[in-house]
Amino acid sequence: MQINEALGEVSFRLELTTPACPIKDMFEQRANEVVLAIPWVNKVNVTMSAQPARPIFAEQLPEGLQKISNIVAVSSCKGGVGKSTVAVNLAYTLAGMGARVGIFDADVYGPSLPTMVSPENRLLEMNPEKRTIIPTEYLGVKLVSFGFSGQGRAIMRGPMVSGVINQLLTTTEWGELDYLVIDMPPGTGDIQLTLCQVVPLTAAVIVTTPQKLAFIDVAKGVRMFSKLKVPCIAVVENMCHFDADGKRYYPFGRGSGSQVVQQFGIPHLFDLPIRPTLSASGDSGMPEVAADPCGEVANTFQDLGVCVVQQCAKIRQQVSTAVIYDKSIKAIKVKVPQSDEEFFLHPATVRRNDRSAQSVDEWTGDQKLQYTDVPEDIEPEEIRPMGNYAVSITWPDGFSQIAPYDQLQTMERLVDVPQPTPV
Repeated sequence: MQINEALGEVSFRLELTTPACPIKDMFEQRANEVVLAIPWVNKVNVTMSAQPARPIFAEQLPEGLQKISNIVAVSSCKGGVGKSTVAVNLAYTLAGMGARVGIFDADVYGPSLPTMVSPENRLLEMNPEKRTIIPTEYLGVKLVSFGFSGQGRAIMRGPMVSGVINQLLTTTEWGELDYLVIDMPPGTGDIQLTLCQVVPLTAAVIVTTPQKLAFIDVAKGVRMFSKLKVPCIAVVENMCHFDADGKRYYPFGRGSGSQVVQQFGIPHLFDLPIRPTLSASGDSGMPEVAADPCGEVANTFQDLGVCVVQQCAKIRQQVSTAVIYDKSIKAIKVKVPQSDEEFFLHPATVRRNDRSAQSVDEWTGDQKLQYTDVPEDIEPEEIRPMGNYAVSITWPDGFSQIAPYDQLQTMERLVDVPQPTPV
C-alpha cells in the first residue's frame, strides 16, 4: 500500500486466491467505495492480482506439472454426448474469467481438439535440450493433443496408448497454469486409470444426455472416480431441449442428469440446449463461448465456470465432512464442515434411508426396501469418503450404499446418545 497524504491518493494491491475469482469486480468496486469514503481521500488506485500457482502435491509430480494449481477432468464414459464440446468451452470460459488455462486432449484414437480449435501452429514442437514438448496455443489457451503430433489418428494397443498419454501429459512444458482441463476419452479403462494415477486430479465434471442409456455409462464413470478419490463437482446434461413455436421440447426425454445428481450426491446440474450454433462451432475451430460470449450457451458455461472455480477452491482447502462409525456407542458420527456441529445417527436409520435403485423403484418411486428388512442391530463394515459430497458405506450383506452428506443431515438423529461400552 502507498499513501500520498498531500494529494489524498491511496494505491494498493488486492490479492485474490485465483485470477478467475467470479466476484473480483465486486471486490474492486467495494474497495474503491470504502476507501473513497474516508474524508481526506481524493483518489484510489486498486490493482487486482492473484496468488501464484501452488499445486498441493508439487514435489510428487513430474516437472512439467509442478506449476499447475488445479487439474479438472471432463468425462462421460459414453461417446457422442458432447464431452469434448463441454471441455473446450469450459476451458475458454475459465480463460475469459482471467485464469491461465491449458487443455489436454487425452483421446489418442479419435482426438477432437484439432477440429474444435484453430491454432496458427498445428504441430507440437520439441525442446531438443530438455526433450520436452512445447504446447501450441489458441486465444491464450495452451493446447496438447495427439492430433497435433503429426501422426494422425492412432491404431495401437492399450498399453502403448497409456504410454503415449503419459508422455504427452508429463513431458509438456505447461508452465504456470491455474486450470488444466483434461478431455477424457470414453470408457473406464487403461487410459483413465493411467491419468488418475499419474496426476492428482482436483475434480471431475460429468457430461451426460437425457437418455437412460447415457446414465448407465455415466454411473460407471462416477463410481470409477469415487474409487480413485476424485470428487465429481458438477453434471452437465447436454442436448436437453429446444424451443420452437413458443414451446419447449425434450426429444430425448428427461431425467438422466438429475438422476446422477440425486443418486451420487453431486450438487450442481447444468442444462445445455440443442443449438445448431453450438454444434457448428465445434466444427469451425472457434469455441461457442469465444464466438458468442454473451449468448445463452456462454451464460450457462459462465455458471459452470464459477462452479468449477468455487468447488476447486473448496477442495484445495481440504474441507470435508467427517463421517465415522463409533463402535463403542454403536452410532455413526457426522461432523458438519465449517461448523462445530456434530450429531449421531443410528446405523439402521441410515441403511433404511438408502435411495438407490435397489431400495426405491426408479420408475414409480415405491419403496422396495421395507423397514423390517433392516435389522435393528445392523453395523456398517466400512465407511469411506466418496469425493467431497458423499460417503460409501459397506454393509454386512455386501451392499454398498452411497450416502450424500446433505441427505445425512436430514435424517432422524439420535437424541440420547448411548454411553461408550467396553469393546
